[in-house]
Amino acid sequence: MRPDTPAENVDHPAEAARLERTAARYPEDAEALLLQAAAHLELAGDRPAATALYDRLLSSPDTLETPHLVRALKASNLWEYDHEAEARAIIDGIRAESPRDPAPWVIVAESLESHDELEAAQETFTEGVTLLLTDVPEPPYSTHPLLYGRHRVRRMLGVSHDEWDTLADTLHSSSVSLDELHDPKRVWSLGSDNPAELEAEISRLRAELGAYREALSRPFPVAVLHWPEGELAELVGAYASLAVEYPSHEEHLATIEGSLRELAASGTPNLGIVTGTVPSYEAFAASEGASPGDVDLLPQYATTLAARGRAVVWPPQRGASCWCGSGASYAGCHGAQGA
Repeated sequence: MRPDTPAENVDHPAEAARLERTAARYPEDAEALLLQAAAHLELAGDRPAATALYDRLLSSPDTLETPHLVRALKASNLWEYDHEAEARAIIDGIRAESPRDPAPWVIVAESLESHDELEAAQETFTEGVTLLLTDVPEPPYSTHPLLYGRHRVRRMLGVSHDEWDTLADTLHSSSVSLDELHDPKRVWSLGSDNPAELEAEISRLRAELGAYREALSRPFPVAVLHWPEGELAELVGAYASLAVEYPSHEEHLATIEGSLRELAASGTPNLGIVTGTVPSYEAFAASEGASPGDVDLLPQYATTLAARGRAVVWPPQRGASCWCGSGASYAGCHGAQGA
C-alpha cells in the first residue's frame, strides 16, 4: 500500500527532498507528496526522518484527507525502528475508530503480520473486510488487498477457507492460485538442492511479482474530472467554448457517474475521480502553453491531477459520502443512479 517508490536505481534521499520542494510549490497536494517523500525516506533507511514527515502532516492546521492512512504509515514505520509500544497504541486506535478506507486496515494488519502477530493480523484483516464488504455486491478494487492479505495470513495459520477466502480466490486473476502463492511450505523450497523445485518457485515468484507490477503501473487507469458547482460556473463563464462540454452542472455529475459505471461494467479496474479548480487548471494550461478554453486539455489536466495523488477511489466505500460533495451518502445520492 506504499506509494509507488521503486527500490532500484533511485536516490531515495534526493527524491524525498524533491518531493518536499514540490509540496511547498503545490500546498493543495502536500499530503500526497509528503507521503511519497516519507516512503522514500523509509526505503533509504532514514526512519526517524520519515516519522518527522508523518508528524508534520498530523500536526498540520489543515484538515487531512486521509488521517488514518498517515497514522497507519507512521505506526508501521515506528515499529521498524524499535518503537513498538507507540506503534501498537496507534494501531489499536485505528482499529477502534473503524476507518472506511481499506488502506489503513491493510497497513496495520501487514505490520502485525510482519512481526509474527498472525492472530492479531487475521483479526484486523477480518475487521476491515467485515466493515467494508458486508452486503457489497462487487468489492471495489481498492479492497482486494484486504481480502488477499486475510487469505495469506489464514493460510499461514492453517485454518480452513471461509466465504471471504473463496471471494479472494475468485477475484485473484493470476495464473498461480492464491493457495499456491500463500503456501507456507514454499519458503522451504527456496533452500532445496533440486533444480526443478527451484525453477518452479522462481516461476511462482515471477507470477506474484507480475501482479504487483501490474497494480503499480496503473494506479488510476481512468481518473474522471469533476468540477464543483461554483468552479464549473466560473470555468464556463471565463471560457465559453467549454459550455458545449459542460451544458449544466447536473448533467456534468450524471455524466461522471454514468461514465464510471460503464467503465466498471466493461471490466476496467481501479477507477478514480479528480476534482478540478479554475486557478489550478489555468496554471496547468499556462505550463502547457495552451488555452484553458481548449477542450482537449481537460483529460490531460485530469491525468496530471491523478499523477499528483489527487484521485480518490470510485465507488466510495459503503457508508461514505458521495463524491459530488452534496454531503449525502453515496448510496442515497449518485450511488442510486441506475440502481
